[in-house]
Amino acid sequence: MRRFLAGSTVIALLTAACAAGPGRPPARTSGAPACDPRMDAAFTAWAAAGFSGSIAILKDGEFECRAAYGMADVAAHRPNTPETVFSIGSVTKAVTAAAILRLADEGKLSLDDRVGKILPRLRGPVAKATVRQLLLHTSGLNGTHGDDYERLSPDEALTAIGRLKLAFPPGTGYVYSNAGYTLLALVVERLSDRGYRGYLDSAVLRLPGGRVAGGFWDGRPPAPGPRAIGYLDDGRPGHQGGSSGAYWGLEGNGGLAMSTPDLASWTHALFTGQVVTPASAALAARPGWPLGDGRSETPGWVAYDRSVYGERFLSAAGGGGDVGHNTVVAWVPGQRRAVAIASNTAGLTAEELLKAVGPALLAGRPLPTPPAAARDGDLGAIVGTYRLDGGGRLQVTAEGGKLTVSATGADAVRALTSPGAGGTESASTESGSTESEGTEAALRAHEQRVLALLNGQTQEGRRERAALEKAFGAVSGLSLAGTITQGADTRTYVVLTTGKGPVLGWYAVNDQGGVQAAEVPAKPPALTFVPSGAGRFRPDDPTGTGPHVEIAFEGRRMTVTGARGTAVAERSG
Repeated sequence: MRRFLAGSTVIALLTAACAAGPGRPPARTSGAPACDPRMDAAFTAWAAAGFSGSIAILKDGEFECRAAYGMADVAAHRPNTPETVFSIGSVTKAVTAAAILRLADEGKLSLDDRVGKILPRLRGPVAKATVRQLLLHTSGLNGTHGDDYERLSPDEALTAIGRLKLAFPPGTGYVYSNAGYTLLALVVERLSDRGYRGYLDSAVLRLPGGRVAGGFWDGRPPAPGPRAIGYLDDGRPGHQGGSSGAYWGLEGNGGLAMSTPDLASWTHALFTGQVVTPASAALAARPGWPLGDGRSETPGWVAYDRSVYGERFLSAAGGGGDVGHNTVVAWVPGQRRAVAIASNTAGLTAEELLKAVGPALLAGRPLPTPPAAARDGDLGAIVGTYRLDGGGRLQVTAEGGKLTVSATGADAVRALTSPGAGGTESASTESGSTESEGTEAALRAHEQRVLALLNGQTQEGRRERAALEKAFGAVSGLSLAGTITQGADTRTYVVLTTGKGPVLGWYAVNDQGGVQAAEVPAKPPALTFVPSGAGRFRPDDPTGTGPHVEIAFEGRRMTVTGARGTAVAERSG
């Protein structure tokens, strides 16, 4: 989901290895786990390393693990429990896709129907796209039709989507599109006599036995149960839901909420033919558009073949925005196993935890645990500002036995990051990028697309420029401030010269120049380090997926060593 512009509060860390904002509560906070003791011991270790959230693992309809860690509300000393409700973000797309497949089962549409036939008021080139193409992100829709919490009615959303240009003729390419899934929600809204929300609540989210799996984070029907507060990178609580809307910038592509046991149960019900027909369940699991690296898009999911981890599985994930939650769910058809994980801090997200333990889960091996940090002496002596020869600054602060280093200036960002976080040669993104995002050439290409956007060279760029000038006054100049890889995103930082002074922000765009995420204003990118012994520090990254960089201090000198080589900064003042 797209993050807000102008004054939003979003997770914008250099790497999710950064420390959790509200501090680290005791790992075990939810009483005795309904979980294998060895599995719980591993998850407890990950919780001590920064994970706060809930985990549910279901096999053949029976729970192998229902456990929770950390705090749902730090101020109220309220722990996460298996019943705690989380926003599931873009996992909502899997539910929207199921609603479309169920309508097809009922004979109310064909997946090969053109969307303009179903929604005759839809204008623009997307009207020629088919329902199937919308499900697989191959409609060509590029760009956004509205921010998450911009008040937008169904008619206004339909008009805004109709105005979007296509990146390519429908069916000839791939670009991840939130707007496409909002358009699918509008199809459900029209064809169901209960509307989109009513249809999900009464049919699609119903579990065997009649219980409803969750509901909505904002508006009605709400997801029942205690809610986790999401904590952003600076420790502030995220958006806690309950607003009435209508938010049709978000409908269909995000907005649902549920507990992890409900999400695992719903996933099992979906793929075993209890939400849609067995034929439609098989379609949801069948690779539909190749993404490369053993991955394919399916309706609402991404399918991974055996070349990735030795076992075929499907996955959906959601996070970002200003809620502060991250959720991931996986279905392993050969094991009839569903795994759902949700987190409510930035310290160690659900997706990162699944990436760390997933291969062992698939193979039936004991779960790995995070490495322990070394002990070091007084860190206060090395706190300060360090300047590079190129003019960039590295600001070092210390808290809780850790260092946080923030980078200002393109050379500082370059020194602190490495091409290809975690040492990978390429990164998959929601945009469906197939280029090697970790290579220097790809990073430079990303910068050029951001410059084209902010210079108003595209339809979305002109809209973006107008939004910036409305918030900050006339934009008279812009300069690049560094590009990083953050998880699955590539983010280019820019400094805007505006009527209100210089403003730092970042943009993540897809190969076609469409905005996938943005934060303006933004804090400088930062990375948290833990001691690794002998006066050296490594990223606080228990999963090992962050940048491969090491820092060391000697006298007034700070040395940064990474994939791009070594940079030396001198302490100022």
